[in-house]
Amino acid sequence: MKSKTAKYLFLLAALCTLWTAPAQDRRIEEQKRIIEALEKRIAQGEREIASIKKGRAATEERLRRLARQIDSRNQLLDATEQEAALLRREIERTDSVAGDLSAALERNRLQYGAMVREAYRNYRHNNYLTYLFASRSFADIARKITMLREVAAMRERKLLEIDSLARRVADEKSLLDSRNRALDSVLRRLSSQKEKLQRDARSARSEASRLSKREKAALQQKMAREQELDVAINELRKLTRGNTEGASFSNKTTGLRLPVVGGRVKRYMENMAEITGPKGAAIISIYDGKVVEIKRNRITNKYDVFVAHGEYITSYANLGAVSVAKGQKVSRNQRLGSIGSAMNVVTMEPEYKLVFGIYPPSPKTKMRAQDCFRR
Repeated sequence: MKSKTAKYLFLLAALCTLWTAPAQDRRIEEQKRIIEALEKRIAQGEREIASIKKGRAATEERLRRLARQIDSRNQLLDATEQEAALLRREIERTDSVAGDLSAALERNRLQYGAMVREAYRNYRHNNYLTYLFASRSFADIARKITMLREVAAMRERKLLEIDSLARRVADEKSLLDSRNRALDSVLRRLSSQKEKLQRDARSARSEASRLSKREKAALQQKMAREQELDVAINELRKLTRGNTEGASFSNKTTGLRLPVVGGRVKRYMENMAEITGPKGAAIISIYDGKVVEIKRNRITNKYDVFVAHGEYITSYANLGAVSVAKGQKVSRNQRLGSIGSAMNVVTMEPEYKLVFGIYPPSPKTKMRAQDCFRR
């Protein structure tokens, strides 16, 4: 009974593995597509940087593009590290399956060996004839012959099972070798990208040294304007009229959590707040509401998510990944995605930040972001 239970458990585990493997493969393929898109973006950026001629205005533009290029490389490093992590998990899974199959194969071989030895002993000592001649009737003889044939069939089935398991073990070990080679390739690419990132950082620091503090600050403001959301907000106000999700939100709502888990406010700008946080930090909705729009910024390559709370709108810009869909209802503190990377042109250091905004129903009404959060 125990052996049957163990067999059923093994089969169940194998079926679960077969079910999860395609999903894992799809995640790996999706990650490869993300990496390919980032590599194309970086290659295009390198061509544009190389085409910029020398000069004072060109220095500013070159630095601006280098900052974006470094940010894109950081994204590529993150995506490549995720692919490596997926491959490591797949290697662990494949290694575990191969080990289980190898153990099952060895058990089956031992069982088959015992069956063959028993059959040989019976053959040598004429036990089959003794067994048959001890029958009480012809019906008993027929029953015993059927049992002997069933034992022979069991040996044949066991042999077929061993052959099938041996092929599966070989396939899993071949897949394991393939995954290991893929991981080696990814790790080599990761090392190469880190070197290129350091090269870009050196170039950016060299370009930055030619600008004054005032010029750097002006450039930082120019790059910040790339994330301005006013035009999008004016369009979205039309969509939020009559929205009832999160309608209890008002300009008196206070004591809310920051939308970046583990984040801290870098600066407030009236209805907006720039919030930095750790790499991979979750971005959460500050209040119940409905996702009314998700956009991808063509310049920064990051996501902007807009949530309506009644007729109020909150914007979450510079997300590296999104975990909600347009039209989805969200609850207070529900995850919207994860924080995205950015470059600080003044310090030439990468950082992870969210640009948060809050907008009342009327564009004439101003609402300060800092009034919403816990003190």
